[in-house]
Amino acid sequence: MSIYDVNAIKEILPHRYPFLLVDRIIELDPRVRIVGIKQVTANEHFFEGHFPELPVMPGVLQIEALAQVGAILALREFEDRSEKIPFFSGINSAKFRRPVVPGDTLVLEVEAIRIGSKVQKMRGLAKVDGYITAEAEIMSVIGDRNSK
Repeated sequence: MSIYDVNAIKEILPHRYPFLLVDRIIELDPRVRIVGIKQVTANEHFFEGHFPELPVMPGVLQIEALAQVGAILALREFEDRSEKIPFFSGINSAKFRRPVVPGDTLVLEVEAIRIGSKVQKMRGLAKVDGYITAEAEIMSVIGDRNSK
């Protein structure tokens, strides 16, 4: 069951193909926790070069997927979210534990540590079949899309 499908996600996030890395949201506890899904397919653009003989999803893209799920948790608190954009401002304690390959369902669990009007801090776990593939603390700043 989805709380947000990809079309609803695109109404919240500014990301688009090939950089939209979350397909749906399946759990949501506003300002507390969110869980998203990324279906990893063989035709992902990054597999062309990482690595053609043994395709593995880059760990940094798993962290980006966690950040996008966290951005949904944060941005949904803004009535003017179409005028906002989340910017990464830091990553702490990142660890990569297992490879993610085509056919995997990447479950992206994010818990809020701090949700503010500008600065966000969250803890994310990426999992496949219940096993942690990546984890990190993620910080972001919410900016205005129209400012330079």
